[in-house]
Amino acid sequence: MSEPAEDAPQELRHAEEVMGTVFSFDVRGGESGAVRAALEEAIAGLHRVDEVFSTYREDSQISRLARGELTVEECDPEVAEVLGLGAEAERASDGWFSTRYEGRLDPTGIVKGWAAERAAERLAAAGASGVSVNGGGDVQLVGVPGPHRPWRVGVSDPLRPGALAAVISAAGADRLAVATSGTAERGAHIVDPRTGRSAVTDLLAVTVVGPRLTWVDAWATAAFAMGSRAGLDWLESLPDVEALLITAGNEVRCTGGLAQRLG
Repeated sequence: MSEPAEDAPQELRHAEEVMGTVFSFDVRGGESGAVRAALEEAIAGLHRVDEVFSTYREDSQISRLARGELTVEECDPEVAEVLGLGAEAERASDGWFSTRYEGRLDPTGIVKGWAAERAAERLAAAGASGVSVNGGGDVQLVGVPGPHRPWRVGVSDPLRPGALAAVISAAGADRLAVATSGTAERGAHIVDPRTGRSAVTDLLAVTVVGPRLTWVDAWATAAFAMGSRAGLDWLESLPDVEALLITAGNEVRCTGGLAQRLG
């Protein structure tokens, strides 16, 4: 049965090309003026993140920091925040996640998830009752899209283009994030921090589910580099985290509590 029109929250959608990908916003409810203003601020914030953290811009703070032209203290406060998050992710993953590759500073692996999460929180703080921010396929969800309806996120099947391997439901969660690392979309782009070369594992994709996109994005990258057995064991050890792993042999492995998130 469809929900009554009068109960449906207002919808605001927007897509923005930034940080080398597309960020899609789906915002429900709240006072329209405040939510629109927050959306504009969130979009401007993403572009500012790109200016500060892009490794492709010679004049970005992260590039200048890597060359020794700036100290962390001379950078925007967000630089120290992101580098601290990266260091925490490296410790938690026993070095399988890193913000340094071939000796060069590169926090790209944590910046996008952090930026999308921050954008979603900005919109929720402005009064939106439901927020979905999708940054290149990695999604931060807050609240609900409508009465008695949870957010749902499809997980692409790396072996069957156009098909879904699973559908994740945010039912019962105030905040949920879904991130996938793999080779189907961008080829072998994930680096093994221990060798500095592309990670060679038995995996095609790792999807991680948890409250915060900052972390699930980093955990998906680290688990992919580990391979299916070590990656699954490690993900099982993390609190409030579930995961789906798909191998090149079409074997599907998942954490014990993932079934509660399927729907």
